[in-house]
Amino acid sequence: MTQQGVRWTADQVLALAPDDASRKAGSSLGAAGRWSGAGSSGEGTVWGLCRGSGSRPYRTVVDVADAAGPAYECSCPSRKFPCKHALGLLLLWASDDGAAGAVPPGRAPDWAERWTAGRRKGAEGKRAAGTAGSASGSAGPEAARRRAERRAERVTAGATELEQRLADLLRGGLATAEQAGYGLWEETAARMVDAQAPGLAARVRELGAVPSSGPGWPVRLLEECALLHLLDQGWLGRERLPEGLAATVRSRVGLPASADGPAVRDRWLVLAQYDTADAKLTTRRIWLYGAGSGRTALLLSYGAAGRAPELALPVGLVLDAEVSAYPGAGRLRAALGERFAPPAPTRIRPPGVTTARAAARYGEALRDDPWLESVPVTLGEVVPVPDGESWQLADDGRGSALPLAPAARTRPGLWRLVAVSGGAPVTVFGECGHRGFTPLAAWPRDGGEMVTLC
Repeated sequence: MTQQGVRWTADQVLALAPDDASRKAGSSLGAAGRWSGAGSSGEGTVWGLCRGSGSRPYRTVVDVADAAGPAYECSCPSRKFPCKHALGLLLLWASDDGAAGAVPPGRAPDWAERWTAGRRKGAEGKRAAGTAGSASGSAGPEAARRRAERRAERVTAGATELEQRLADLLRGGLATAEQAGYGLWEETAARMVDAQAPGLAARVRELGAVPSSGPGWPVRLLEECALLHLLDQGWLGRERLPEGLAATVRSRVGLPASADGPAVRDRWLVLAQYDTADAKLTTRRIWLYGAGSGRTALLLSYGAAGRAPELALPVGLVLDAEVSAYPGAGRLRAALGERFAPPAPTRIRPPGVTTARAAARYGEALRDDPWLESVPVTLGEVVPVPDGESWQLADDGRGSALPLAPAARTRPGLWRLVAVSGGAPVTVFGECGHRGFTPLAAWPRDGGEMVTLC
């Protein structure tokens, strides 16, 4: 990213947007008419002045070359990160052609240089402080063990109470769940929060949304009750489980864990990034593919309700970085460690499999984690085709297909996928689960430019 001719695509820039509103507003600012004094340096700094409603233009600067990820600064009052001005500046930079364009190479103005130098100096200080903190964090292991034991006792009490409530529900009949309303489930979820089992609380709240949710809801409720009962029993009998499955149960219940797997340095392709939100939390999921290891890893980051998580990676670029796995069967979730170079363009693409193999892969993963919603899969040479009122991804000439998940059928990404395909086979990365396949990224069979679908 330090070379003047290496720039991101518009899709990679827009993948950094915290929400749809920012994406639209940033796109409207990606034209040269709103900017003055824009430029970029060989050190990876992009800056510019954006005309706003006030008398003074907004000063916007972006550091795209820091191995820790892109960083942004703008004098506007927005609390979004990045703001629409930073997105607009990056879009202008991404579409520029160099010296004759709207973002020519040059030396950064003093205000941009001061911010970049101060930020990089501060980042080095944080890394040094983190190293020192990790060295001192091992103090008091006996106190930590006692705290863990007390929490385990609370979780056990909560799981035992939850088992009794599930038994009462089944003894009285599923129709009583519809009559009781959501209050019963919210009260039970609050009891699980008191027991310090947030994972159990979240699954209980999901149960509360099933009654009266449409045709077949009693079957869905029974299925979810069975999975919750299985998780309860897994916790109560965790000493008898294999270590990998026991770690999965602890994670599903909601106990914290650290990434204890060995650090794997690789060239990690950023395959997809998307956010989901509820009333309390915004969760960002980032999928990576290791070119050398062939591993797929999931990065999770969180932000308070209404605010985007801090970690943002440009989709379609590759990171030279270390990744460490969290405990648990399958070990897909990982933590991003040291990054050795800024994100860079790449032709790396994961190999694809058939739709039948994708479904089988999900079934195999359920043996290790029965509560798993989906697994990451790359489908090779599939064609999106209508299936009545729905859509499916059909293997080219092999006779099998996967239906799209209900949520994927209403996303704009579906039509982008159809446009990329144009009736021809494409390679699609996404999540394959019991509800169907959710496409997240696609590219032509020749490994061309990646298109984001989420």
